[in-house]
Amino acid sequence: MDSGSLRSRHTSSPNEQKGSVGYTDYDFDEPGHVRGIETSAETSLHRGLKARHISMIAIGGAIGTGLIIGTGKALAKAGPGAILISYSLIGFVVFLVMAGLGEISAWLPMSAGFTGYASRFCDPSLGFALGWTYWLKYIILPPNQLTAAALVIQFWLPRDRVNPGVWIAIFLVLIIGINYFGVSFFGEFEFWLSSFKVLVILGVILVSLVITAGGADGHARGFEYWRNPGAFNGHFSNYTPDGSLGRFLSFYSTLVTATFAFLGTELVGVTVGEAQNPRKTIPRAIKLTFYRIVVFYVISVFLVGMIVPYNDKKLAFANSASTSAAASPFVVAIQLANIKVLPHILNAAILLFVFSAANSDLYIASRTLYGLASDGSAPAIFRKTDNRGVPIYALFTSALFGALAFLNVSDDSKDVFTYFVNVTTILGLLSWISILVTHIWFVRGRKAQGLTNDMMPYTAPLGIWGSYVALFICVLVAITKNFDAFIPSLSVKANYIAFITGYIGIPVYLALIFGHKFVTKSKGVRPHECDFYTGKDIIDREEEEFLANQAAEKAANPNKGKSFYRKWVSWLF
Repeated sequence: MDSGSLRSRHTSSPNEQKGSVGYTDYDFDEPGHVRGIETSAETSLHRGLKARHISMIAIGGAIGTGLIIGTGKALAKAGPGAILISYSLIGFVVFLVMAGLGEISAWLPMSAGFTGYASRFCDPSLGFALGWTYWLKYIILPPNQLTAAALVIQFWLPRDRVNPGVWIAIFLVLIIGINYFGVSFFGEFEFWLSSFKVLVILGVILVSLVITAGGADGHARGFEYWRNPGAFNGHFSNYTPDGSLGRFLSFYSTLVTATFAFLGTELVGVTVGEAQNPRKTIPRAIKLTFYRIVVFYVISVFLVGMIVPYNDKKLAFANSASTSAAASPFVVAIQLANIKVLPHILNAAILLFVFSAANSDLYIASRTLYGLASDGSAPAIFRKTDNRGVPIYALFTSALFGALAFLNVSDDSKDVFTYFVNVTTILGLLSWISILVTHIWFVRGRKAQGLTNDMMPYTAPLGIWGSYVALFICVLVAITKNFDAFIPSLSVKANYIAFITGYIGIPVYLALIFGHKFVTKSKGVRPHECDFYTGKDIIDREEEEFLANQAAEKAANPNKGKSFYRKWVSWLF
């Protein structure tokens, strides 16, 4: 369905909608302000993110050390067959989460992002809990990434030569500056960094293929390591009476590793308030994300299992190393194939990976706090923006937590950040669960009010049932992610601190939901009460203006958009 017919069917002002089916008093918290949709110069974001920016931010949020480094521990624990299955399964779940989010955001691209969607279409208490847990996740991640960056540099300069605090301070100032100079500058910067990530991953895939075929050292490995030592490793077999159960538990444990690797893909939902023509760019970014997941993750994981045996001593050593090239299973493969220099190149790439991640994490933290304020769930000062459309108070408040990285100046604090990673995994899973629940409620609501698929700018390919399947898997992984602590024969091995950090997000999340309900007396939104239209006319007018300007530019320059990049490369970059 074209956007013109969409506008003609559903364009009405907030005042006209008042009293109609679907209107709720929740949407107006002050005269002229629709919750979650900002229009005033003092509070509105600028739509400075182009389609290519959104597309690359989406994939850039998923490509990081979880793929380059995290796959090593998963491979050693479970074997090549297990990690191929687990990464493919979680990759499929990620696509379903993104598709559900895309359906909602294409209909109503709100400044508040998926925090506002949860409040509006499901339950205000869910939106409150989702927003604050998501913000908590993203104020933990920047200091963790800055710490990782300092550790990566120690691959070349040991901490006894240059104090890690120096690098942490430099990187912190840089990411604050990049975020401060406006979303257009941030989008362009992240586009090129993410493009570099893509090139690195493609290079890693190419090198892996060469090693597999024997082009590096004359040893064609093929599926040799799948046969010996095998496709599945029974990491837990020593603690279970049945070897097959041990292999299954080893596979199951890698679902958590795969989940952590994919966390951040959903952040495209936070960018809708600053996206140009979001009804087109958001669904396109989501479709491309699926293909990129297949290319970058599944193929990379498949190849790493072919070039490194899971029981190799060098892999075991890498898994005890810091967050640098020394910890990457791909570097282990390069060393086994006797290729020189490449470890240093890959280490430089990892440094840019973590820097880009810290930069994006601060952006998401500031926009999440802004979205909470726009949704009425945080102090109104955090929705104030400057003349560049930057939520300045939300940005600097979120940036303050980056100073936590200086804790890592002393050696004994590294464990703290390992626990932070455990916390962010459960918070990320809770975010996916919230998005999926919101999509289920959204679909139920639009069906109850007669909004058919052909009336939607974009619909999730597998519909509501895809969200049900993804929700089941996410809940299962969230509840059982630290399963080893529940098995008596394994309890001796369990670390109670890791158990606490692995599950603490759940009671915090539930406390926020029920605490908000207790204080505000809010109720869930029934399907026939879902408000699909309030503020939609604002988005429709923005879309009309954008398409009119685009048509005028095309008339003035007919060849624009027919470039080699647009035709052949844009699907990848």
